Amino acid sequence: MKTTWIENGEVSLRDVPPPARPGGSALLRLITGGICNTDLELQRGYYGFSGVPGHEFVAEVAAADDPAWVGARVVGEINLACGKCDWCARDLGRHCPHRTVLGIVRHPGAFADFFTLPVENLRRIPQHVSNDHAVFTEPVAAACEILEQVPFPPGSDVAVLGDGKLGLLIAQVLAAHGLRVCLFGRHADKLSVAALVGVQTEVVSGPLPEATFRYVVDATGSAEGLAQAVRMTEPRGTLIMKSTVSSHVAVDTAPIIVNELTLVGSRCGRFDPALALIASGKLHLDEMIAGRYPLSAAPEAFAHAATRGTLKVLLTAA
Repeated sequence: MKTTWIENGEVSLRDVPPPARPGGSALLRLITGGICNTDLELQRGYYGFSGVPGHEFVAEVAAADDPAWVGARVVGEINLACGKCDWCARDLGRHCPHRTVLGIVRHPGAFADFFTLPVENLRRIPQHVSNDHAVFTEPVAAACEILEQVPFPPGSDVAVLGDGKLGLLIAQVLAAHGLRVCLFGRHADKLSVAALVGVQTEVVSGPLPEATFRYVVDATGSAEGLAQAVRMTEPRGTLIMKSTVSSHVAVDTAPIIVNELTLVGSRCGRFDPALALIASGKLHLDEMIAGRYPLSAAPEAFAHAATRGTLKVLLTAA
């Protein structure tokens, strides 16, 4: 079978045997995959990664212990927890110290003809939801996670920094839940996607407002974004950190301490609320698709995705 491979900063294709299917897992046939910023950071050296990337996917179940799953169109939660530790007992398997992570930590990813995931990780896609929309489930879940972590009062003003893929989704998700969102970015064409759902947008051409927002989300994907977000957060405000970058991020703690800011690290989210939100039709997702490539052109797809300003690039089985 064909698989994408990352090693030493290079993306290539390899022909390898199909993976063995462990008991309790499903063998999945890729339909659509989405290249996200984390995949690009893995290529740049995040986690010292080498192997098969890919954790945003839509797939068909090719084999499973329960034949009722075979043929189902699914997405899947990416963390494979041990199920035995204290974290798992508290329903926090996403933080299980023994976990592997699809396409990121010790589990081959979805950018291959076939891959495996435990059946308990799978979620069936509603029939009316297209593959192009369902492939956004993982990043939409990451955006929804903010709502589980931070108790926003109804109608709160929230600043989101970054008009990339995740920033646009975060702005749309927060707006869909009744928050008043202002999205700051550098690209008017990308900001226009969030504007479709009533998000206020601002093209950044100079200094950002200081100490203005009680809630700020950093989704810049840059090492400088955190410092910018700190400056925008008002005293005793909350800063939600969504950026993952391969480089070391130096933090000036003085304004954080002096202004008594609350920092919230935010990562993966649950798929059920994300799928429900996608199925509701409240998100504009088609406008976020910038390109589509067959799996056999994965190196070219990664090169396109890494081009500055590019939104979602998809990989398809054919």
